[in-house]
Amino acid sequence: MALTHLLILALIQGVTEFLPISSSGHLILLPNLTGLTDQGLVLDVAVHVGTLVAVILYFWSDVKLVTFGLGRLAKGRVDTQGAFWALCLIVATIPVVALGLVLKLSGLSDLLRSTAVIGWMMLVFGVVLYWADQTGPTVKRATNWSLRDAVIMGLWQALALVPGTSRSGITITAGRHLGYDRESAARLAMLMSIPTILASGALLSVEVARVTDMAIVKDAAIAALFAFLAALAALKLMFKLLKSVSFTPYVIYRIVVGVVLLAIAYT
Repeated sequence: MALTHLLILALIQGVTEFLPISSSGHLILLPNLTGLTDQGLVLDVAVHVGTLVAVILYFWSDVKLVTFGLGRLAKGRVDTQGAFWALCLIVATIPVVALGLVLKLSGLSDLLRSTAVIGWMMLVFGVVLYWADQTGPTVKRATNWSLRDAVIMGLWQALALVPGTSRSGITITAGRHLGYDRESAARLAMLMSIPTILASGALLSVEVARVTDMAIVKDAAIAALFAFLAALAALKLMFKLLKSVSFTPYVIYRIVVGVVLLAIAYT
């Protein structure tokens, strides 16, 4: 694959995975609107690995806390913040994994990959994000995360299986609606992305495990590196902006893109 195509693919995945503007929607639209060949499962896995490494590195202190907590949780102990967060992350991941398997096995996931669906999801959930951000109280911080809130955010996260919804966007929306401040809602959404990306990557990896074409492997390594760098930059930018700016710029982007896509889809 051409280096330019790899770079575009990696930048789209890296930048949009953690911003509330839908990475899957943009990746599906890339071949639909540009005529470029579909990137295929191998590169999908590669760019997801790149973004996964980026979020783990950015939230390393939280990841380390949860990792040690998993050990205590495995022994039936939920007596530390790390163990409790590990439990919350497991619970929050169950809905998206369960629904993802249903969509995959039923073939419904392929039916949702249309320009019209992406346009509607971009538009509708952009408005929902604006509503939650403007009306949600700011009475909770990430350290106040509860098992109940993890369940609710996990159910909202499952909606992101519809392209155009945005995994980070819908979980941030849920967090703001539940009363978490902007930075805490985004932080929890990013932590929730780690087991979700691991689960989706594992599912895709089963289908590409037998690939031995070294050219594809080389392309995958390049794409993963670019996606990692783009994702790290996007994370730093978003959390810097959240100190002084709301989610409104992302909402405006979603609405504009949604309207344009619907115009394309219906004309």
